[in-house]
Amino acid sequence: MTRVLSGIKPTSRATLGNYVGALRNWAEDQHEGESFFFLADLHALTVDNDPDELRSLTLELANTLLAVGIDPEVSTLFIQSHVPEHSELGWILECTARFGELRRMTQFKDKGGDNEGVSAGLFTYPCLMAADILLYDIDEVPVGEDQVQHLELTRDVAIRFNGKYGDTFVVPKATTPKVGARLKDLQEPTRKMSKTSGDEAGTIWLADDPKVIEKKIKRAVTDTDGEVRYDPENKPGVSNLLELLSIATGESPTELAGNYTQYGPLKADTAAAIIDMLAPVQERFFELQDDPSFTLGVLAAGSEHAREIATRTLERAKTNLGLLRPAAD
Repeated sequence: MTRVLSGIKPTSRATLGNYVGALRNWAEDQHEGESFFFLADLHALTVDNDPDELRSLTLELANTLLAVGIDPEVSTLFIQSHVPEHSELGWILECTARFGELRRMTQFKDKGGDNEGVSAGLFTYPCLMAADILLYDIDEVPVGEDQVQHLELTRDVAIRFNGKYGDTFVVPKATTPKVGARLKDLQEPTRKMSKTSGDEAGTIWLADDPKVIEKKIKRAVTDTDGEVRYDPENKPGVSNLLELLSIATGESPTELAGNYTQYGPLKADTAAAIIDMLAPVQERFFELQDDPSFTLGVLAAGSEHAREIATRTLERAKTNLGLLRPAAD
């Protein structure tokens, strides 16, 4: 059975864009192979964080994954820091990767550049990301364009380690993830709806109250010509509303545009459809938020299962590397 792994950083709440762009697909695809989903809380430490907020967001995102349909009977859901093998293998891979490789990472150059005050973890975190993958003998990693370079580094360090120390790691291959609609910010419809850099008024959070969702959609930026048509390049605001309605109804944005001559009815119908679509997700989410015992139990069981696999991989790496192993009891 093919093993697939995906992770999400607990740096913010989940948005409607996260749901339709990825999380909903994770839930649908989990039955096609052996899936591992984790909250990448160690990766969240590369930037300044508030401890209380990090704890809260980690649990909230775990609740979100369960609410959107991740099934703990089918998939393994765990928190990265609950499996210490990630950090240990990360160090080993830091000693396997090359300085030049890490320096060429596009995301580090974009976020860190020549800033000497940036966290060293921002420079080395691709090695931790490689450990996340290699620990579980993952066959396929769904990666977007912004993560292809990291997967290439993972493959390079795995091949290098295997070539020097013997067959140790499964060398994963990149796959193109099934991506849902790329929703735009309601107030700035030329950029995506983001969970980390979005405007509050332009972002629909999965846990938003229905009245708040309705208010945000009714205040969404459109344009002044008053024509309803699907034209993302020239009418990004109206087209974003049509895409939202399309997601909720299953009809194409172009066909939906033919049903409207004014923006007001389009906004009202879009808000109602999105609220209806999110209702079961929100109901389950707030049940989990009110009583976290179920989620904490799922995470404990998921971490235990993840550690069983991760420990075997790490021990194989240590033995092949030449580290003296403890005497057996």
